[in-house]
Amino acid sequence: MTTTAHTSISARNNLASSNSAHGSVNAGKRHRPQPAVLDTPLDARMDTQGGAVTAEMAVAMPVLVLLLVVVLTLVAASSARLGSLEAARAGARAAAIGYQHSQIAAVIEQVAGPQASFTLEIDDAWVTVHVSRPVVGGWFSSAPLQASAQATAWREP
Repeated sequence: MTTTAHTSISARNNLASSNSAHGSVNAGKRHRPQPAVLDTPLDARMDTQGGAVTAEMAVAMPVLVLLLVVVLTLVAASSARLGSLEAARAGARAAAIGYQHSQIAAVIEQVAGPQASFTLEIDDAWVTVHVSRPVVGGWFSSAPLQASAQATAWREP
């Protein structure tokens, strides 16, 4: 029959330190390793990454602002296109039932706004209205971005 002795790590450490240090003050005490001492102070280590965050933010902010401007411009263009299309449809309906030019202009202005412009083409059986308006209003209304649409309707007898 074989007997196996199990000794814990702490018991081995205690045994080793008591054998090596007979009669010393540290006899029987466990040796604790000291933490590593770094050569540079904590402030110097923290300061090495501070400029990187600022540089990354200086690059990221203009990109984010440009992305926001592009998204808002696309939303404004979609809204202006839908408004132009609805105004063209309303103008074509008004022209198809026999409204006068000034009445058609009032209908288109009511739907598309005062900055909208339109052209009216009347054939024998068909009426076509082209409406265009600036994508953005206010100070930027002279910008080159224009939303346009056309609608055609059959003239009522």
